[in-house]
Amino acid sequence: MADERARYFRRLRRLRRSARRWSVLAGGLGGAAAVLTPYAGIGLPDAIWAGGAGSAIAIAAWRWADLRALAAVPAPPALDPAEAAARSRARLVAAVERLPAGPGVLAEVRRVRSRLALRGTTAAEAWARLDRASLTLQGMSGRLTGLAEPAVREAADADRSLRDLAARVASVERALKLAPAEARGSLADAHGTLAGQLESGVSAYERLVVAAAGYVAEDARPSTEDPAAARLTEATDLLHGVASALAELRTVNTPVRTTP
Repeated sequence: MADERARYFRRLRRLRRSARRWSVLAGGLGGAAAVLTPYAGIGLPDAIWAGGAGSAIAIAAWRWADLRALAAVPAPPALDPAEAAARSRARLVAAVERLPAGPGVLAEVRRVRSRLALRGTTAAEAWARLDRASLTLQGMSGRLTGLAEPAVREAADADRSLRDLAARVASVERALKLAPAEARGSLADAHGTLAGQLESGVSAYERLVVAAAGYVAEDARPSTEDPAAARLTEATDLLHGVASALAELRTVNTPVRTTP
């Protein structure tokens, strides 16, 4: 959807073209009625010409009135370039999200952009580990039901917190490179504390993913033999028995050849 200023001028141009078009049509029909009515006398065709001319004149007058009323309204201010870019980006994102694979593509683009933003900092490695663990957990989320659902919600909250913490670590690390010598001590201590929290948080998240994998594995492990596997075993034994019986019958029915 275009901005308000572009919409205003587009509507103004449309009204101006409509008013001119109806003015030309009204002039043509009015001239035809003025010429043909005295020439052929007053009849049904003359009433049609006159009615069409009158209608066209009325519509043209309304169009010019609407045009004057709209032109009297001040045009909306021009959009700031940053706001225009944000609106264009939002329209593009909305269009991509409507595609079948759109949400996945956008998620991957955001993930890559966030990873590039942390490149060159100590938080980049922790972010990569968190990203791998998060993708692994997402692949198992459909099987983590029942008692595991609260853990999945906690993992989602922890994922957001850890990503925010990684961004903080990167910001403090960049600021540390620009800080004067007298301020580097406190910033270095803060950076070390945040980096330690990030490392321990990512390690805890990885342990949660491993536990989730164990839950999925135990939940899928049957307590008894799979009925389908048992039936396949029985069918295999049956086929082996039939094959052996056929081999024996072929041996019995084969005549013994004697040498002369």
